[in-house]
Amino acid sequence: QVQLVESGGGLVQPGGSLRLSCAASGSIFSIYVMGWYRQAPGKQRELVASIALSGSTNYTDSVKGRFTISRDNAKNTVYLQMNSLKPEDTADYYCNVQGRWLEGYLEVWGQGTLVTVSS
Repeated sequence: QVQLVESGGGLVQPGGSLRLSCAASGSIFSIYVMGWYRQAPGKQRELVASIALSGSTNYTDSVKGRFTISRDNAKNTVYLQMNSLKPEDTADYYCNVQGRWLEGYLEVWGQGTLVTVSS
């Protein structure tokens, strides 16, 4: 069964840190791109960061220097280390994985985890 399980969201004060995790499961042949998106209330979902199988990364400008995306290919897991968090980082964060499973090429979304940055 194809599944993504996210964890790590929560409430943090401005300037604090959180680490999100997302583990993919199922009959996985290869995972090409893993990424994190976020959606704040009343706004469109946006790409926060992505990482390719090669290890190359991409970040939206607003998080550069504060967030770090990484992946553990042996565990089919992607992480998002978020430092120096700001209130404007408050959003639902969604994991996105593109790869090849037994079922074929798939793009799969996680269930979302809420990050709230507030004092």
